[in-house]
Amino acid sequence: MASTEAAELDTGKESVLEWAQKDNRRMLHVVYRVGDLDKTIKFYTECFGMKLLRKRDIPEERYTNAFLGYGPEDSHFVVELTYNYGVDKYDIGTGFGHFGIAVEDVYKTVDLVKAKGGKVSREAGPVKGGSTVIAFVDDPDGYKFELIQRPATPEPLCQVMLRVGDLDRSISFYEKALGMKLLRKRDNPEYKYTLAMMGYAEEDKTTVMELTYNYGVTEYTKGNAYAQIAIGTDDVYKTAEAVKVSSGKITRQPGPLPGISTKITACLDPDGWKTVFVDNKDFLKELE
Repeated sequence: MASTEAAELDTGKESVLEWAQKDNRRMLHVVYRVGDLDKTIKFYTECFGMKLLRKRDIPEERYTNAFLGYGPEDSHFVVELTYNYGVDKYDIGTGFGHFGIAVEDVYKTVDLVKAKGGKVSREAGPVKGGSTVIAFVDDPDGYKFELIQRPATPEPLCQVMLRVGDLDRSISFYEKALGMKLLRKRDNPEYKYTLAMMGYAEEDKTTVMELTYNYGVTEYTKGNAYAQIAIGTDDVYKTAEAVKVSSGKITRQPGPLPGISTKITACLDPDGWKTVFVDNKDFLKELE
């Protein structure tokens, strides 16, 4: 009897994980907090060429959101900036790495950032031991942006880099629970780190997660600035099951949000990074 139940459980696990691989998933947006919304909007639109897509003020909850990106939210990954009334400073922590933006001319973009009074933390030039031209700039709150020189791409907002304490554990979780593919893995012993690119399509076509493991470092501080990424799914209930069987922690049970009928679920990965899954149809209705 017990062995039959165990076999059924295993079959259930397998089927929900197989479903997660076939689910219609896309990275929707990344949420983080800023101290001066207008200043950040100005910087992103003038220096990075993003468009302000929409803005919503929720006075009863004392916060304002702004959504910016390179195209409409129904087909592009965007940033969701949160301004909490009266809070002008946040701690970014040591775990958050950077956002990546693909640009056709890194040198030109860096000149523009400097002209607008922005901070360049790594000058434009080829990566060490390679030919890709990159640069790093800091936004007004100190979030780092890597500028990567690439031909025109359908998704310029191309990376979210987070640091993790056990890369293989993270890869396994992102593959199983999030249904992502390991696109490439690169070890850099000279600089003592290994990175894994995870996503739903090729790096030059879509936004990817860049997970970085620094040799010997197993824990990072999260701070209170970076919040989460949101991913679209066809079924938040099945998604929550896939997260559970992949040893993820559900922080919000699947179901509709109060006040609006959008169904979501939320979870933490093995390092405590948060992901919110949003029902695809509900998301499109919300955008209307």
